[in-house]
Amino acid sequence: MSQIIHTIREDVVRRTAARCRRRNIRIPTFAEMRDPSLIPESVRKQLPAVGLWDVNPLNLFRITWKNDVRTGLFGGVNYMEIPPALTGVRARIIGLVGKFFPTGAHKVGAAFGCLVPRLVSGEFDPEVHKAVWPSTGNYCRGGAFDCALLDCTAVAILPQEMSRERFDWLREIGAEVIATPGCESNVKEIYDKCWELRRDPVHVIFNQFDEFGNPIFHYQVTGPALLEVWEQVRRAGSRAAAYISATGSAGTIAAGDFLKTRFPGLKVVATEALQCPTLLLNGFGGHRIEGIGDKHVPWVHNVRNTDAVAAVDDADCMRLVRLFNEPAGREYLATAGVPAADCERLELLGISSICNLLAAIKTARYYELDERDVIFTVFTDSMELYGSRLEELRAAEGPYGPLPAARDHAAVLLHQRIDYFKELTYYDRKAIHNLKYYTWVEQQGKTVDEINAQWDDAYWRRLFEGEVDEFDRLITAFNREAGWEA
Repeated sequence: MSQIIHTIREDVVRRTAARCRRRNIRIPTFAEMRDPSLIPESVRKQLPAVGLWDVNPLNLFRITWKNDVRTGLFGGVNYMEIPPALTGVRARIIGLVGKFFPTGAHKVGAAFGCLVPRLVSGEFDPEVHKAVWPSTGNYCRGGAFDCALLDCTAVAILPQEMSRERFDWLREIGAEVIATPGCESNVKEIYDKCWELRRDPVHVIFNQFDEFGNPIFHYQVTGPALLEVWEQVRRAGSRAAAYISATGSAGTIAAGDFLKTRFPGLKVVATEALQCPTLLLNGFGGHRIEGIGDKHVPWVHNVRNTDAVAAVDDADCMRLVRLFNEPAGREYLATAGVPAADCERLELLGISSICNLLAAIKTARYYELDERDVIFTVFTDSMELYGSRLEELRAAEGPYGPLPAARDHAAVLLHQRIDYFKELTYYDRKAIHNLKYYTWVEQQGKTVDEINAQWDDAYWRRLFEGEVDEFDRLITAFNREAGWEA
């Protein structure tokens, strides 16, 4: 029995399935997102004619790490290994590449994991409800895109100081857009707007910070993708040493829970902005690392499974935005021994991806890792979504030449230190876990019994491993009701 889907409204399911049949919508299973070879040939043969960002229901089947943008079909997992000449550490740092998801970011998968189970069970009725996506950026973009493909109405909520590209794209795709006060770390203001919208039952809130479909997607899809990469890159004597994830909504970090089932000694390192060190220092503040939210511990974060916290200075991230994307920066890196092909691919790292890279370097230095060690992370989105930020840096700081490039490479990468890195004891983890009380019980209606239940490993195993079969069963039955053959 599902802990997430509480009712099956068969009348709504039949009506929604008929709606999908009229619009030629077929929904992929989690198994198909994990392994696209399971996707029916009738779907696969249509995909090459569909653009990756097209508002076409077939793009539901591109919610996977395995899109081959050259053919329009599927291949191996998209990943990038960062060369030691760039990082200054001996350990190998490998990140999954999120740019090749529809919308250019992996959050489209997390949003799918939240919306689709409720759609195929009838708990969400697209003829009545609006899907509300509270977010600090990419999640509401992913939710709006999924809604466009599934013919649902989307309401995106995000802080007003987020990048211009996000707001422009959301309006273009037809989402209702609500801008809340503040910057990346102003999450409570988003929650306040959600409580206001809840007064009208037409709104169904898909809050990535407490919706378990978010980490389930990453446990079931991102985790196995990382395992496939491991099988490709491992060498004699290789060790899966660490997994790095900016906490944000604590969805992506759940891939670390999956990896720990295969590599019990692997370190899961949560990353956050130094300017808002909630996990590190119970702190607060504003920062510029777009894509991660702060000032609270997400309900869906399995804190007991987190081994360390690394806080990254947002100024370091912005310096690397210029180093990685200015012509003078890439020219300097080439002279420093970074292969030309790797220099060209640095645009695959958006701001939060750069944060993950810096935390991986801190981790390598802290644990004194060497050539045998592989550190995994996720490059969640690319600089394609932050062009206006680069323009702002140019306007504020002036031209970028070889001298600032040399300084940024040396100071930010080659001499990145292990300060603001904390290895967590049992009681450190419990102290962070207990912070959930102030957001989720005092403000958001959860109970103390629920917080206490989350300290048990079995609670997370049931969610991460026990729900997906029920989701796929409901999706398959829904597709059959919509007239699709198995």
